[in-house]
Amino acid sequence: MKHSDFHIGLEFLGSAGFRWRCTDVGTRTVIAILLDNDDPNWYDGPPYVAKEVVFDEHELARCHLTDEDAIQAADTSGHPGFPNDVVNHMMRARFEEADAPYPHKGVLRFDRRALDGEILHPYAGRKDGSQWRVRLYLPFRRTYSEMPERDFIALPIATAADIRARADRQTGG
Repeated sequence: MKHSDFHIGLEFLGSAGFRWRCTDVGTRTVIAILLDNDDPNWYDGPPYVAKEVVFDEHELARCHLTDEDAIQAADTSGHPGFPNDVVNHMMRARFEEADAPYPHKGVLRFDRRALDGEILHPYAGRKDGSQWRVRLYLPFRRTYSEMPERDFIALPIATAADIRARADRQTGG
């Protein structure tokens, strides 16, 4: 969706398929509450009992008005997804960092596109001396890697077009 699609009261699906209600529209962001409670009193406001969450322009692009729109986007994205063993590996890595938690969680929000077009999915950080390294999963290669944090954040954020291009390269399309 585009920022201009949103208005206060609009219900939409977020990137994980949960239903949200828009509570405010800013200059480049939208604020919404998760509709996950049967009691309508949670949604009376403002102020709301339900926590308001900020959606930035990257998150807005992954939102949909209907289930059908979300399904079509998933069917045409080309993203190979994450097998169960990969999800378990990524979750274990985050659990293991409990003694030295990665402090820059925003770095893990976005996939990046490497210079060769490879899609890099960040899932954890690892301290290496005085520097941090970002632990990565490469979904099209189905391999793991890591790189210095400063190099990772210098890469462009992966777009839907980048993912589609990488999928086409995989299939020869």
